[in-house]
Amino acid sequence: MLHLQRQSTHMTHSLVKYFFLLFSTLCSLYLNAQVQGKRPKIGLTLSGGGAKGLAHIGILKAIDSAGLKVDYITGTSMGGIIGALYATGYSGKEIERLTKEIDWDVLFSNNISLNVLSMEEKEQYSRFALELPFINQKIRLQTGLIKGQELSLKFSELFFPVHQIRDFNQLPIPFKCMATDLETGKLVVLDTGSITAALRATMAIPSVFSAVDLDNRQLVDGGLVRNFPVKNVKGMGADIVIGSNVTAGLSRIDKIKNPVDVLMQMAFFREAEDFQEELPLTDIYIHMPMEKYTTGSFGSSKEILKIGMETGDQYYPVFKKLADSIQALGDWEIKKIESPLEKSVYISEYQVIGLQKTSINFFTHLMNFNDHRYYTAAQISKNIRRAIGSRYYGSITYKLDELGKDSARIIFKVEENPGTYLKGGLYYTRFRGINLNVNITTRDFIIPNSRSTVSLSLGESIQLETEHLQYLGRIKNIAFLAGFRMDNMELNTYQQYKLDGAYKQSHYKTYLNFQTSGSPKSTIGIGTSFDYVHYKPTISSVAEAKGQFTHFKSYLYFKYNSLNQIFYPTRGLKLNTELAYIYDQKPDLKYFMNNVQVNNLNFDNFPRLTFDGSVFASFNPKFTFFSELQAGINFTGTPNVLHNFQIGGLNGYFRNQIRFAGLQEATANTSSTAALLLGLRYNIVNNVYVLGRVNGLVKDFATTRNSTSAYSFLTGYSLTFAYKTPIGPLELSVMYSDQGKKVHSYVLFGIPF
Repeated sequence: MLHLQRQSTHMTHSLVKYFFLLFSTLCSLYLNAQVQGKRPKIGLTLSGGGAKGLAHIGILKAIDSAGLKVDYITGTSMGGIIGALYATGYSGKEIERLTKEIDWDVLFSNNISLNVLSMEEKEQYSRFALELPFINQKIRLQTGLIKGQELSLKFSELFFPVHQIRDFNQLPIPFKCMATDLETGKLVVLDTGSITAALRATMAIPSVFSAVDLDNRQLVDGGLVRNFPVKNVKGMGADIVIGSNVTAGLSRIDKIKNPVDVLMQMAFFREAEDFQEELPLTDIYIHMPMEKYTTGSFGSSKEILKIGMETGDQYYPVFKKLADSIQALGDWEIKKIESPLEKSVYISEYQVIGLQKTSINFFTHLMNFNDHRYYTAAQISKNIRRAIGSRYYGSITYKLDELGKDSARIIFKVEENPGTYLKGGLYYTRFRGINLNVNITTRDFIIPNSRSTVSLSLGESIQLETEHLQYLGRIKNIAFLAGFRMDNMELNTYQQYKLDGAYKQSHYKTYLNFQTSGSPKSTIGIGTSFDYVHYKPTISSVAEAKGQFTHFKSYLYFKYNSLNQIFYPTRGLKLNTELAYIYDQKPDLKYFMNNVQVNNLNFDNFPRLTFDGSVFASFNPKFTFFSELQAGINFTGTPNVLHNFQIGGLNGYFRNQIRFAGLQEATANTSSTAALLLGLRYNIVNNVYVLGRVNGLVKDFATTRNSTSAYSFLTGYSLTFAYKTPIGPLELSVMYSDQGKKVHSYVLFGIPF
């Protein structure tokens, strides 16, 4: 036997030629020893390794280019996924294209794509860094951080053409993958049943992905026991085994520096021993130089793929010689399949397993699903994502039982989200100070098809928000919302961009909205609110208000959100516009100018328009352009400074705020304004960004009365270093305004309330 091991990408050309020549000679001797006309069977084994496993694709492309046909495939974890795609009929080139199109951040996370969340849920989603289910009066933790919902849907789409196959030996290339029984620690060889469930099990890294319940066993990553399953491919009948390995085995003692490293080393003792038995069974052993990458290095997928392609190019002559030698004994064909996006199945029956708190009618109506019609994999996934977007369900998977030609029964397996979640997070800005954010969210509390939330932010400023949302309609696209919000905070006052004083503002608001969502991206609604605003000066200033006033506001609003993610989106549009009428104002306050009481505030009724829109577009993987347009106009000839828009700040929101790069919060105010921001974001490395912003703003174009600054046109700039941490963004900014003529610092950590 011959063992070719590539120790480094810098292997000299002469040494490579020597090994190729040696292999060709021995291979010819091997083939000549075969019985005339009997072709040796080729087995392919792909190791696990997480992101590093993407390098296997380079080997597959080289095998395809050489015309070498594989008879059997085994794999573990990512090697199992790549191997299953190849066994199903995808070429190496097609697998490469698929991996480049995948959004790995969404695939390997619990995050739901914003595009599928209902508009009612988008504003609440990802507001808190930590979410813990509350079940039977106890906080319950999962067996893994990631449930893998998007992963399951992607597998269902990719393997839709072979949904009817329950014996993996009947795939175009017979296939097996490895898993580990979480209870016994024993190896589990998966070669029957649902291939999507098998693949979820083989790559369920303990403590990262939730264990997979399969045949009454809790299964996790097979790499714990057998990461390089050569024995299994030999057992399938392979005469010649090609083995591609992207792992480096156990760590050297000098690399073990902390308790986590010790635990990881111990976890793979058994697999390391098994590897020593697998290696001698490999005829063509390919080792990838992956020491600088980890299982989670999906952000470096381009570099990993490049290493795989380079290695594949080096082994191409080996595969070509082997293919040519076998060709003389008779070629064979692999059955090809049609594109998974084109194949459709007639769903004549459906079954739902796992419902306890919600009904089958609610589930199917929420998905807008009907039987007795044709569905593609993409259509089924879209319907499932719609139901997941309601946040009633944490996981929805499915399998298809064939009933006839292109006819099937679909069986949905549903895991409902717990009725109640406890959520929390930390938030800091120079403006708000440090705050602890907590939340309780419960669904179907007293009234079915509802969501009730209570959120509290405790710190230097206090915020409280309660809301009850009630879904209506067949597909739950109509809702009314009743809520109460409180924001107690301290605001600085400015005169001509210079700090002048400070006051406490307490804003209390009750509201009732009625809205309808035509799609997960948009909603239109009407509502009425009652506002109570109280002012108390803390540092004397030129202009002061003491007391409170109330008013009603009725409004029509439109919201649109097609952003692809909450933090640092790379594409999409977000709009929030409101046309309102403010009326029935009742003041009980005194207004002073230079310590002299004046009565020039107007509390007549008036209409107002507000607009806030952002757009994001990436023109390459590193750069994202973004722009924001904000506007606010009070349509009145006798404005009231207490209703003016407050200009300044980079993040967050408080009553009547217009964000502006270059000024601190509420540095200027006006009754009419429009601000345009242009920005460019550069992704330095994974989760690390640099953002540049340029702002222009016009104000006082409706009236100049009660303005706190002489300029009607403002310009500002900011430069931000940002890091997306697991508990929210960390941003360090410097900013400057041509009118304020002062450099300001701005710090954000966590998720704004």
